[in-house]
Amino acid sequence: MRARQWIAPTEGTPETWRLVEVEVPDPGVGEITVRVRAAGVNPADAKHVANSRPGVSFPVPIGYEISGEVVAVGPDTRIGSGDVAIGDEVLAFRVQGGYATALTFPAEKAFHKPDALSHAEAANLLLAGTTAAEMLAVTGASSGETILLHGASGAVGVSVLQQAALRGIRVIGTASEERAEVVREYGGVPVRYGAGLVERVEQIAGGSIAAALDAVGTDEAVDASLALVADRRRIVTIAAFGRASADGILAIAGSMPDSARFRDGIRGELVESAARGDLVVPMARTFPLEEAPAALDLVLGGHPGGKVALIP
Repeated sequence: MRARQWIAPTEGTPETWRLVEVEVPDPGVGEITVRVRAAGVNPADAKHVANSRPGVSFPVPIGYEISGEVVAVGPDTRIGSGDVAIGDEVLAFRVQGGYATALTFPAEKAFHKPDALSHAEAANLLLAGTTAAEMLAVTGASSGETILLHGASGAVGVSVLQQAALRGIRVIGTASEERAEVVREYGGVPVRYGAGLVERVEQIAGGSIAAALDAVGTDEAVDASLALVADRRRIVTIAAFGRASADGILAIAGSMPDSARFRDGIRGELVESAARGDLVVPMARTFPLEEAPAALDLVLGGHPGGKVALIP
């Protein structure tokens, strides 16, 4: 079976990537082959090949999450959510090479696609969702607490808002005035970032801030978190790694072994939440597979207004 797939031939920006034709291997034991209907577009897709890193050998196939239709099943194979058959619709996360028309990969990475989600939505559920879930978990956020979330209107932020609401956690979320309604829509209390942020949060909170979650990585976000949360073990960032090291706060990333284990373990729970309608994926737009660099430009540019998918 032949497929088209985006690869990074060497380190560099998406403009240096190439769309090539590849041979898709038949699935072996514990593997499936999926015809890709949508591929999620995430900043990590570009960041992880922007520079040489230990353990990375180029060329590198691009893309970590997909949704599609099973076209072949290897022997003795079950997916993460149970039995699987040709024709099943699935989503998958922590694959490599998802910017493609077809892909063979370990079946444990796949789950039956909830009927409530389109392929484009399903292909964007788990990278943001597992990141959000880990941020809540490592800070110990629990029912009845008030937490501060930086970047509440972004993809990870919106998933945090939804997951926190399900747990009875009150979230004060930073956003621009133009994006404040997004925070409200998903159960948070918006607060404008910028000068005077700490004072505005204190006024809204009416009490202590139990934990702070940083999804933007700015100095303002870290400084405000340090000013408002006494226990630095309850401050986490997914972007300000230098500040995390310097200030003794938590930092998580999918490339870290502990993070990878947590995110693999929580996937099924998030898929079940989406199947119940408790977790939705706001979409901004889709692009043809051929326009992957343009899709990345939109995502990396700041605020696309929702998730972005490639449609082969």
